[in-house]
Amino acid sequence: MKLYSYFRSSAAYRVRIALNLKGMPYDIVPVHLLKHGGEQLSQMYRTLNSDGLVPTLVDDDAAGSQVALTQSLAIMEYLEEVQPAPALLPSTALDRAFVRSIGLSIACDIHPVNNLRVLRYLVHELKVDENAKNAWYRHWCESGLAALEVTLARDSRPGKFCFGDTPTLADCCLVPQIFNAQRLKCDLSAMPTLMGIYQNCQELDAFIKAAPQNQPDAEA
Repeated sequence: MKLYSYFRSSAAYRVRIALNLKGMPYDIVPVHLLKHGGEQLSQMYRTLNSDGLVPTLVDDDAAGSQVALTQSLAIMEYLEEVQPAPALLPSTALDRAFVRSIGLSIACDIHPVNNLRVLRYLVHELKVDENAKNAWYRHWCESGLAALEVTLARDSRPGKFCFGDTPTLADCCLVPQIFNAQRLKCDLSAMPTLMGIYQNCQELDAFIKAAPQNQPDAEA
């Protein structure tokens, strides 16, 4: 497998964690989102991913032909189907829906309004200054994570991780979002449940190896 990735991309980070949890070997193909006008927007890359986003996972289909897969949650669901163990989703339909709802809250509600292309549009097209851009990021990130804190704190299913004591798809989504929230200096002091889960994840090799600072294209 080849994973087209940028070291600080939340979406690519999710997939790196999932691949590592499942012990599936893959090669990183770096796609720099800032240099050369954004390598993800190049014609060559868009032949793989017409959205011009990362990640893209290239794998072989049943006939041995290479196929490009896009969208981080779809990729993680694909990994779950082709290699069910260790599982990223629980055994019952209700619990799988719970785990997916956490992942989707992050990937569909929190992350998109703070995506690089959104922040760039704020700055370049709407002429928002750096302080206002960062305030935008913190507002949506903090409000989204605060809601998720309530969801997890009042539910009996979280343990060391978002669901029980084994990492799932939900943790694959949570950790990159917390990483970026800390990088942008969000106030996470009122989120003990999320931060406890985040710290437990940091003790696992799958999460450590997937971390931005441990990628081949990492920058200071």
